[in-house]
Amino acid sequence: MTTLILFNVTNGLIIGAFYVLMALGLSLILNLSGVINFAHGGFLTLGGYVAYALSLRIGFWGGLLVAPFVVALLGIVIERVMIRRLYGRDPLYSLLLTFGLAFILEDGTRWYWGPQGLPVTVPAFLAQPLSTSLFFITGYRLFMVAVAAAVIAGLFVFLRYTRLGLRIRAGTLDLDTVSSLGVNVRLLRSFNFGLGIFLAGLSGALAGGQLGLIPTMGTGLLMPSFIAIIVGGVGSLPGTLVGGLLIGVASGITTVFWPSASEAVMYVLMAVVLMVRPRGLFGEEGMLT
Repeated sequence: MTTLILFNVTNGLIIGAFYVLMALGLSLILNLSGVINFAHGGFLTLGGYVAYALSLRIGFWGGLLVAPFVVALLGIVIERVMIRRLYGRDPLYSLLLTFGLAFILEDGTRWYWGPQGLPVTVPAFLAQPLSTSLFFITGYRLFMVAVAAAVIAGLFVFLRYTRLGLRIRAGTLDLDTVSSLGVNVRLLRSFNFGLGIFLAGLSGALAGGQLGLIPTMGTGLLMPSFIAIIVGGVGSLPGTLVGGLLIGVASGITTVFWPSASEAVMYVLMAVVLMVRPRGLFGEEGMLT
């Protein structure tokens, strides 16, 4: 029983790391631009498939490194051509636009790479378990957690200690004041959107080696990512981090005792948190803390 619980908690932490990367990207875009990006899962899927395609030419490590930047560049283009036109309007417009864009990305992926799943081969030394007793903890799983932790730490350092990061944080509080101080808000929003999409692309590139690739893989990770934002608190990046890990571990533990409720538990957790603290665990509306 102990091994089973440890196995599912480990799975929960790994899936939670994907939730966190996804949710942080969603939160960055939502906080600064007010866009509820339903296409985020599509960008995750695209990141996984682009990493796979690149790995056939430049190897696994090259694909993993380059794919998030390719997807981020596409995100910036979409933001400048389509989403930028909807800033300042009713959020429903951007929600509908990204909802439709999600279908375009998913169907485009299915058309180009096919509807069947694609296996991603990770380097042999990463595929090995740490030991016979901890057979479920492989080098690749530890690598994914390490990369996610490093990227999350780097994001927090960037937002807190760099001039551009401070501008993003200030923009979430009062974008008009930031603009009046001479900051190019259009470029700031584009960069921030690309940064959020970069995190989605990285999530997809990492997830491919663990979960395999299917055109609908982003859909399954999108809603839990929104829940992570709500549980942690809208506007709080540390809260998003805690929320993602919390629902991942809760789902993993629930799988041991009640497998059919492993997905429902995150909704129950969200309901409980909102009843006790409507702003979420760390939420302060409109703020990046």
